[in-house]
Amino acid sequence: MTILESIVSDLYKELKYKKQCIPVSQLEQSVLFERTPYSLSDRIRNSSSGIIAEHKRRSPSKPNINLSTLVHEVAQGYEKAGVSGMSVLTNTKYFGGSLDDLILARGASQLPLLRKEFIIDEYQIIEAKAYGADAILLIAACLSREEIKRFSETAQKLGLEVLLEVHNQEELEKALMPSLNLLGVNNRNLKSFQVSLETSKQLVDQIPNEFVKISESGISDISAVKELKNVGFEGFLMGEHFMKTENPGLSAQQFIQQL
Repeated sequence: MTILESIVSDLYKELKYKKQCIPVSQLEQSVLFERTPYSLSDRIRNSSSGIIAEHKRRSPSKPNINLSTLVHEVAQGYEKAGVSGMSVLTNTKYFGGSLDDLILARGASQLPLLRKEFIIDEYQIIEAKAYGADAILLIAACLSREEIKRFSETAQKLGLEVLLEVHNQEELEKALMPSLNLLGVNNRNLKSFQVSLETSKQLVDQIPNEFVKISESGISDISAVKELKNVGFEGFLMGEHFMKTENPGLSAQQFIQQL
């Protein structure tokens, strides 16, 4: 079983019990359910940096990226730095995140927030709305075309934007549809875990311009951002680069000042 398959398998079990304890009707009563979400795609297109900075404590390949930060301080630091949006990991077992992280980031900032999770059920999209997210991530590698359509249309009805992540040409062709807002190319090979910016460069021209083009993973220096901008990318999801420092917000600020 691959790591992706393990994550999805565990999520199905978790969701079974969550639904029993917290029905959709309860999520819909959240104060945040009625708020008008911020547009991540607009922020990126009107930004000089296009940086989506992440809050990530750990990952399956790196068990200790940063276990000492407070998510509300990171959110405030990122906002001060001038990032276009913030990605918040909510998976607990594999990434050390939680829905509480999302709600704390929402309370502490006015950044567009991306719930970064392995979405496999509409319930998680309603959760995202109830906990203050502005956008959700859909991963083409673990979803069928029918699921991508259903989930993205559900998000659209709730006013949430959708970032669809692909790793190759096949996933991109499977996933293109009008209910998406942003298209992300993940530079990490899911089988080998090797990272190459060439993945983004090879796919960028095949992404229609109606979608905000995002490059993800392996972006750790100014030259990489400039190189990707030159080939047509507008946004850059940076996971570990800022979080592995003592002060992620300051690290993001210094990075953006050099762009």
